[in-house]
Amino acid sequence: MKPKGHVAFEDLRSADLVIDAVYKGGKSGNLRDDVLSKLLGCGNAGGFRFLGKGPDYKLVVLFTTDNDPDWPDLLDPHTGLFVYYGDNKSPGHDAGSKKGNKLLETIYNRLHAQTAERRLIPPVFVFSRGIEGHDVVFRGLAVPGAEGMGTAEDLVALWRTSGSSRFQNYKAVLSILDVPVIPRAWINDIQAGNPLSRNCPAVWKSWSEGGVYRTLKSPRTVGYRSEAEQVPSTSVEKEIIKTIYEHFQSRPHDFELCAAEIIQLMDKRFEITEITRKSVDGGRDIIGKYNIGGAGNSIKIDFAVEAKCYAINNSVGVRYTSRLISRLRYRHFGIVITTSYIAAQAYKEIVEDGHPVLVIAARDIARIMLEAGISGAGEMKKWLEGKFP
Repeated sequence: MKPKGHVAFEDLRSADLVIDAVYKGGKSGNLRDDVLSKLLGCGNAGGFRFLGKGPDYKLVVLFTTDNDPDWPDLLDPHTGLFVYYGDNKSPGHDAGSKKGNKLLETIYNRLHAQTAERRLIPPVFVFSRGIEGHDVVFRGLAVPGAEGMGTAEDLVALWRTSGSSRFQNYKAVLSILDVPVIPRAWINDIQAGNPLSRNCPAVWKSWSEGGVYRTLKSPRTVGYRSEAEQVPSTSVEKEIIKTIYEHFQSRPHDFELCAAEIIQLMDKRFEITEITRKSVDGGRDIIGKYNIGGAGNSIKIDFAVEAKCYAINNSVGVRYTSRLISRLRYRHFGIVITTSYIAAQAYKEIVEDGHPVLVIAARDIARIMLEAGISGAGEMKKWLEGKFP
């Protein structure tokens, strides 16, 4: 008997697509075990897979393995946003020369053109690798861009370095639409070249014809993150945090300088105005202002930071979060940034009491550094030695 939520290999060609369902691969030990080619009629290899001829593909599959440290694709179930990196992942080629990146250029150009052009954007199905063999997990029906996101944000070219060679790749932001089940009838219509058939989901039609984003969002049942959600989840994230901790282990107060840099890497609207001396800081390590609005028409909100360089298994407790909270003035907010995690009781009190405190834990730091182009321990060490010798 197959587990609930699993679709057998022999049933793939007739199966619906259900969010987070597992689609079982074959057992022959070769590419004939591939799921996606059977399920959707697309290619059987690669992160970008297609049905039809470009640039007007009938459908597109984005497949993520979740284990590429240099290009960490990320699906945030709470916001419904999916960050996916293009296929120019090594030097020697222009960012737009690869097939997958050409597709990204096309669909984002069409996204920002007239309605008639947007209708040419094919359905994009997102899958991730399953636990066993060739198994895959369906993560949702995606469309390029996001509500309120501008043309300079949804598709961005990023520079990376490999050895002494520099190259660019694309970072794309997509929205997972609120469509829990993709019926097989619609898949058949797509394959026949009719994506706006009577079988298409209403949410897809609203986006294709009107640009309306109805995103699949899954709010947290618990308002604060567990330890497991705060600490690194991949080997490269662990390497980055370990490198930072070891760099400041013998002089933990110097981590305040690094914390200030990380906060500004996370969001350039953070302006650090002062890093106070430990003897007179009243429990605050860093103070600054957060800019809201555009040039000539902005306001600044004061914030204070508590920065702790701790080993990954040593949590930041109530003592330090309470100290920060007690010193926040009216309409100020606080940030706790640490190379470890916030203890459950401390985090719970922040959330349940409604304190305006942002938590930047170890996993957050690692992902901020990855976004900034730091792809491992070696590059992390160079960055630290250059800025904080």
